[in-house]
Amino acid sequence: MPQKKSSEQNGASGSIDAAARGDAALRRDLLREMLLIRRFEERCAEAYAIGKIGGFCHLYIGQEGVGVGAISSLREDDYVIASYREHGQALARGISPRAVMAELFGRVDGCSKGKGGSMHLFDRNVNFLGGHGIVGGHLPIATGVGFAIKYRGGDQVCVCFFGEAAVNNGAFHEALNMAALWKLPVIYLIENNRYGMGTALERASAINDIAERACSYDMPSEVVDGQDVLAVRAATMRALQRARSESIPTLLEVRTYRFMGHSMSDAVSGTYRSKEELEEHMKRDPIVVLRMTMEQEDGWTDADTSKLDEEVKAVVQDAWDFADASPEPPLEALYEDVFVDTTS
Repeated sequence: MPQKKSSEQNGASGSIDAAARGDAALRRDLLREMLLIRRFEERCAEAYAIGKIGGFCHLYIGQEGVGVGAISSLREDDYVIASYREHGQALARGISPRAVMAELFGRVDGCSKGKGGSMHLFDRNVNFLGGHGIVGGHLPIATGVGFAIKYRGGDQVCVCFFGEAAVNNGAFHEALNMAALWKLPVIYLIENNRYGMGTALERASAINDIAERACSYDMPSEVVDGQDVLAVRAATMRALQRARSESIPTLLEVRTYRFMGHSMSDAVSGTYRSKEELEEHMKRDPIVVLRMTMEQEDGWTDADTSKLDEEVKAVVQDAWDFADASPEPPLEALYEDVFVDTTS
């Protein structure tokens, strides 16, 4: 059966309509969110190096345009669910930098009470449903959220973030098949940064254009330039319209690139990619791409960027100080939040 495509799809990014492009105020907000994530993650790398963050830690540096672009188009009552590289999405969705940093430090004031850590950020107050450490394990959960929305008669949408390596798991196929069959309002957003840990996409997938997998489910799909936050926002808005008005799911392949290693265990690049490749991709830093647009359209200056950067650095420092002052959970907290009584 031929693959459904949105009418706006055209190459790697599609058109950017006026609503998605917004005005100068919106572009400033998007730049601020991306700068906040960048500076936050840089401090996370520092905190990990000196032992304030333990366990696993996967940074979002280079991919900020994806999370910010997609989440900026959502309503407050929509849902977001993510994989383990989710600091950026958590911040973009509205979890406070204090609560995220405290969680990374393993402190009681963290959004998961200090017991989830880097891979398990969660906040029901902003409909952020995790942070999941099992690759692809949260895709069926997102499908279940979509079913719940439709069952209740709502028009919310669930956006599910995951990496390109997850598409080779059975959970991916089962989740998308059911979503298409039952017409569920879910946006499956692949953050294709080319590497599943240290394995390049072309070494692990028989299909390199991952969006083509939507053909199997008669599902609309689109390939998006993930380094252009406005392009991501535009594509997400098109998918949201389909989900709200017709309850049709969408597969978005958002092509991006992480500037750091897979995790802090290969903090820069490891041995699986060359310095030249990394430098080439860094020429399209999503923050720089947006800033150049703002310089052309809004008269944005280097001084404006510097001022905004100092503001977000102060926010991040405040988050660090707050997390550092927060106490560790007591031992008895190990037995809390393990079971829930569903009979009442």
